[in-house]
Parts: sequence; C-alpha cells; structure tokens
Amino acid sequence: MKLLKRILGTLLALIVIILALAFALPNDYGVSRSIVINAPAEKIYPMVVTTKEWQKWSIWNQRDPAMVMTFTGPEAGKDAAWDWQSKSQGNGGMKFTNVVSNQQIDYELHFEGMGKPSTGSFIFEPQGKATKITWTMKGTSEGSVSTKLFVPFMDKLIGPDFEAGLNNLKKLVE
Repeated sequence: MKLLKRILGTLLALIVIILALAFALPNDYGVSRSIVINAPAEKIYPMVVTTKEWQKWSIWNQRDPAMVMTFTGPEAGKDAAWDWQSKSQGNGGMKFTNVVSNQQIDYELHFEGMGKPSTGSFIFEPQGKATKITWTMKGTSEGSVSTKLFVPFMDKLIGPDFEAGLNNLKKLVE
C-alpha cells in the first residue's frame, strides 16, 4: 500500500510540475525561413497560390502520398482552401486569406487538437533576376496546454519542413 501511495504521489507531483512549466512558457511562437530562387516571382507565385500545386513541392505531401485532400473555394488566390487527413502528418486545413499578385500570400492554418489557428505568409522579393521567398508562420498556444509545451520547439520542429518545402519549390521552378 505504501508503494502505491508513493507511485501515485510521484505521478501527481510530475503532473503538477509539467503544468507549472506549461504555464511558465511563452504563448506565442513564430517560424520563418527564406530562400533565393533563380526565377522571377511570376514563375514561382503560381506554384504557391494554386492549392493543388502544393502537392508537387510540399514536404508533407511527400511524406504521406496517401494524404486525403479536399479542396474548396477558388482553385487559386484569396479564399482558396484545402483540408487534409493524414495518419502521419495529422489532420488540418489551410486557407489563403489575402493575396497580392507576385508579392504576397497570407494564410490561416489549423490542425485538429492544436488550439487556435496560426497565420502565416509567403513574401516574394525581387533580387535582380531571382526572387527571395520568405515563408513565415505565427501562432499562439492560448487555450491549449499541449500546444504550449511545444512552443519552445516550434522553430526546430517546423523550420526544417519549411526549408525542405522551399528547396523542393526551388528545384521544381529552376
């Protein structure tokens, strides 16, 4: 009986410590990666602003070729959206909320069970005959203790995926 009480006491103490750590962590996170592609924005932009084109360069689609995708709204541009279901990449959706042709694409991204949606953008900047693309995402863990535990690691978790996607886009366009 004493052993059981010690085990339960230890488990309770661990839960309290984890919750205390979670509440001490920051709520907001951000991820940003850039790449220079040797092509004008006019050649790259359609690959990002057209939802079905993501399947050609997104690392998440490559990791799960069986991902089920449902497209809604216009095929490209503002209000173009898609949802996905994936055993390995999670379930979620993305919607383009604002676009400026060949310059910027803003989006909202959500994953099931991950609290509030995050927002992000693709910024296209001319660099002579090339284009610098910056992919960003920002979010908050407010309302989700499980998400809050990941906040300090978001850049390390998502950043490499952004880099891989941008590199795939570069290979595809160049």
